[in-house]
Parts: sequence; structure tokens; C-alpha cells
Amino acid sequence: MSPRQLAVRVGVTGKTVERWVADAELIPHARNREDASSALGVDQDMLWPQAVKNRIKVGTDREIVYSYPYRSACPSSIWGEAITKAGDDLLFAGYTNYFLWLEQPRFVATLREKITAGCRVRFLLGDPDCEVTRNRERIEDVALNVSTRIRITLENLAKVGTHEHLEARYSAPDDAANHVSLSVFRFDGEAFVTPHLARLAGHDSPLLHLRKSGDGGMFDRFTEHAEELWSRGIPVETAKGQVPQ
Repeated sequence: MSPRQLAVRVGVTGKTVERWVADAELIPHARNREDASSALGVDQDMLWPQAVKNRIKVGTDREIVYSYPYRSACPSSIWGEAITKAGDDLLFAGYTNYFLWLEQPRFVATLREKITAGCRVRFLLGDPDCEVTRNRERIEDVALNVSTRIRITLENLAKVGTHEHLEARYSAPDDAANHVSLSVFRFDGEAFVTPHLARLAGHDSPLLHLRKSGDGGMFDRFTEHAEELWSRGIPVETAKGQVPQ
């Protein structure tokens, strides 16, 4: 296979592949290593043995698939793959969740397809009218404020329609401060977790990509946190007198 042919298969430039071949110390991004080894029909440790050694993990460390210094650094295609693969339970427990509607193509249609197939889809949101939301807006001080971002999600959920397997809740008043400081997105056995830093919006905060490999690990700790907030959440129709539809 020529460098150009491999580049097409992996989705990079031909010069990038040529650099991989020329520089033995150069280790490509994990996703590119995976795609290249798949295209060539060999294991990653044959192509980049040092990368495999560097990533040997033990215990619960194995649940950390990848870490990103910024949520925005995680490609939208990775989110799309996680959403697509999940078939049982999707939990979007970001405080606003608005970026999903902007970054995921056909997201409304995708959710409808998931729901029709029997997948449980849940959205845990911050209450756009609560004090924690207003305080966060003062802290972030951006034009697209927190309550507006929450309402973007509510408007798009209305487009999805009312379904048995679709639920939306606001975090309880006593939980709002914990909710706004940590976003958890679950896709069956995978999760993305974003701890929100100081005055930074979600896209500027770090992100962990987790995959469950056992009980009591990082995946369980974060998803149990989200489930606890969900259990005390206030259904949107109860809080506002209507269901998104």
C-alpha cells in the first residue's frame, strides 16, 4: 500500500504518512494508529511498539480511553461514534447540552431513531431560571449565556417530540451547583466527563473519555454521580407545566 493509499484510508494527508515512515520516534494520534493498523491488517504494536508500551495501564486506569485538555479538542466524530454504538441508554447530563445540536449532524433524527429502536434517552439540564444559572451567567459573562443555551436544548427536544423512552429533567435546586461544575455523558458502557474549570465554559474545560472495564472504576464513579442527580431531578413538564413536544 502506498503512502497516498494509506492516507486516504486513514483520513490524513500523504505527507503525514510519509512522516510516520521517515521518523521512527513519531507516534501518531491514537485514532490514526488504530485506523492505520486496521487498514494494514497488523497490530499496533508492530507499527508503533513504543506507543503501546507507553499506554500499558493497570487496574482502573484501563478505563481511561483518552484525555483531552479541552472538550473542543475531542473530534465530533468520536461523539458521533459513541452515540451511534449505544443501544440501551443515552444520558446527556451536561448543564446545557446545547453543543450537541450544533456539532452532531441530524441529531434530532438520530435521537428519534434511537428511541424508536427502544433506547432510553435522557437529558438532565440546569433550570434556566434558577439562581445557580444566573450566577454562572455572571461568571462566564458571554453573549450566548447559560439560560439561552439550555433553551436551545429545550427547543430541539420539542422537535424530537414526546416519546415513552425520552425523558428530560432539571437538576434539583440543591444539586444545581454540583451539576453545573461537572458534565457527564453516558453511552451504554462509554462516557465523556467534563469537570468545569473556574470561569471557563464547557468547551474550554478538560474531557475524559471513559470505557467501563469493571465494577467500582472511574466509569462507575462518574456515572453513579450523574444517576444520583437524575434520581432527584425535576421533570421538565412538572417544573414548567409542559412536556417538550
